[in-house]
Amino acid sequence: AEARNMESLEKQLICPICLEMFTKPVVILPCQHNLCRKCANDVFQASNPLWQSRGSSAVPSGGRFRCPSCRHEVVLDRHGVYGLQRNLLVENIIDIYKQESARPLHAKAEQHLMCEEHEDERINIYCLRCEAPTCSLCKVFGAHKDCEVAPLPAVYQRQKSELSDGIAMLVAGNDRIQAIITQMEEICRTIEENGRRQKQHLGLRFDSLYSILEERKKELLQSIAREQEAKVQRVRGLIRQYGDHLEASSKLVESAIQAMEEPQMAVYLQVSPWRVCLPCRITDMSKVSMGSRPEPGYENMDHFSINVDYVAEMLRTIEFQTGA
Repeated sequence: AEARNMESLEKQLICPICLEMFTKPVVILPCQHNLCRKCANDVFQASNPLWQSRGSSAVPSGGRFRCPSCRHEVVLDRHGVYGLQRNLLVENIIDIYKQESARPLHAKAEQHLMCEEHEDERINIYCLRCEAPTCSLCKVFGAHKDCEVAPLPAVYQRQKSELSDGIAMLVAGNDRIQAIITQMEEICRTIEENGRRQKQHLGLRFDSLYSILEERKKELLQSIAREQEAKVQRVRGLIRQYGDHLEASSKLVESAIQAMEEPQMAVYLQVSPWRVCLPCRITDMSKVSMGSRPEPGYENMDHFSINVDYVAEMLRTIEFQTGA
């Protein structure tokens, strides 16, 4: 039970990057997960390859990377990883754990890993050709006597280092992909905003065209109305003039008829100013000139017709500008 407790404790003290127990100093991320400072710096440098080193004379700008445990985005100040707070509690727990355990639990577990061919021999070497752990007797007398071997701790450390580097590369790659996704999402938002702005601009331009058409329509209608009013006024004046003449002529006809109905010759021939002037007035009335009538086609208004075919065709060919 004690061994299981120690093993459980050790699992809590394993860095998710190097897969080893945390090494001092241990930094705590805003998401409350922990990393070795070196591992945190490796992940940060992989995600921010252009970030200036701490010893550079230039003032570095802040960077960001994602927690390998929960993918939470960690935003750093200009100090980079060195601006993260150390987790002294975890460091103290590691010190206590090391004091209580003479060696890592992995080493204790290895004491029980024995060779299947030689039950009394511990597995302590690694066959590079077969890629399998084995014991010294297998190398000297057994199946691996012709194989190249290496010390088990050296191979263990090398493979864990390679795995740690691979994890760091994957984490950095994931961060780059996430950065690309974020960038493309921003591009989508920018496209939508630019589209809304251009739609509004296009609507304003067409509204301007509508205003020009309405204004020109108003001007042309006023031109028609002015000529219409002038012609109507002239014709109505002539109507009044001919009406007055018709009325005077009708009265003259009525007077002449009355004179014709006079049965007494003496009375009819009686000398009077009116009787003398009547024939003259009839003659003058019959000589009224009709030349003031409107000329033929005066009522025509066809000269106000317009041809908008070319304008309509031009409007149909309105297109967006291309080029710079």
